[in-house]
Amino acid sequence: MVVLVGMGEHMAEQFLPLYLLALGGGFLSVGFLNGMDNLLGALYAFPGGYLSDRLGVKRALLLFNLVSMAGFAVVILVPHWLAVILAAALFLSWTAISLPATMSLVARALPRNKRTMGVSVHSLVRRVPMALGPVVGGMFIAAWGVELGVRLAFVAALAMAVVAAILQQVLIEADATDNRPRPTAEHNPFRLWPVMSADLRRLLVADILVRFCEQIPYAFVVVWAVGTEAAPGPVTAAQFGLLRSIEMATAILIYVPVAYLADRGHKKPFVLITFVFFTLFPLVLYVSHSFWMLAGAFALRGLKEFGEPTRKALIMDLAPEDRKAGVFGLYYLIRDTVVSVAAFGGAFLWRRSPALNLMTAFAFGVAGTAWFALRGRDLSPAASGGPRGEGRPAPLPPPAPQ
Repeated sequence: MVVLVGMGEHMAEQFLPLYLLALGGGFLSVGFLNGMDNLLGALYAFPGGYLSDRLGVKRALLLFNLVSMAGFAVVILVPHWLAVILAAALFLSWTAISLPATMSLVARALPRNKRTMGVSVHSLVRRVPMALGPVVGGMFIAAWGVELGVRLAFVAALAMAVVAAILQQVLIEADATDNRPRPTAEHNPFRLWPVMSADLRRLLVADILVRFCEQIPYAFVVVWAVGTEAAPGPVTAAQFGLLRSIEMATAILIYVPVAYLADRGHKKPFVLITFVFFTLFPLVLYVSHSFWMLAGAFALRGLKEFGEPTRKALIMDLAPEDRKAGVFGLYYLIRDTVVSVAAFGGAFLWRRSPALNLMTAFAFGVAGTAWFALRGRDLSPAASGGPRGEGRPAPLPPPAPQ
């Protein structure tokens, strides 16, 4: 499921900024798309967790796939930049809304001292289509141009999503509780806030600052590399697909060894190193003006995945056993709602100056990394349920009555 949906998603979605510009949307539409992506990712994360707790993983994932397919169909049928923005509200949601369900499935299948490796394997599999998709999408654009090439990529994405929706119902085993009512599923995020420990909240603050660093220039990375018709960049769309493949290949190579070490030692160093890589990317991108320099920048961008599975596994460890999807969704609801401001603001900074955009992003990365280095709390191997102990989260308040 992850390979099929991801392949279609990254064949088409990565080139949406170029498609919007080709349809006359302008730079502000690109910034709005990125901001909306973050905001909807935040708003969809908690309902995704709630529906996963309420409906069960299989039913929830089917529902999420159908929503994405509707968005793909709109882009295919209506070649207008405003229609693309509206349709994006449907298909950009898949990763955010399905992630709590996927993480809940990992937590259900694995003991605590294997969850970092489990999250890492999921992330590794997810990066395979992230590496291949942009290459194929770039070939579509090279063969048919931006407008027709992107629409044909969405046709392929729709076809693969249909196959994925069928296969997921066959391949994912139903949990014994999937067919019974779920009275503990919490629909009010404020009632889940006490579940988040002080350590998790400190991580959340650092994560928000570092995601400002990532999202301020995020939608404009392809514009910096490929450029526009009036001002071409140092690489073509096909070469940009190769750059994304370099990024994903780098991430894939580090997932398993890092997960092995993180499950057996302290987690803070892995997360801190990840934040450093996030911070350095906009600075390195700013000085990259050729394919090979950009290749180095995108390899650095791939290294930002160094401690991401560790961070996700930590969230799952600290969540109560019967509400993991809901708490995971709450974390992303808070984080991405705040970070959406950075994504919207990135367009105005880019219009003023690409340099201002990239240097502002770098400054936020420095702030987030410093905060976590000074205030972030480590999680010992015993507390995380590693081989030296089977720790448990702090006691949690009882579920609110429905």
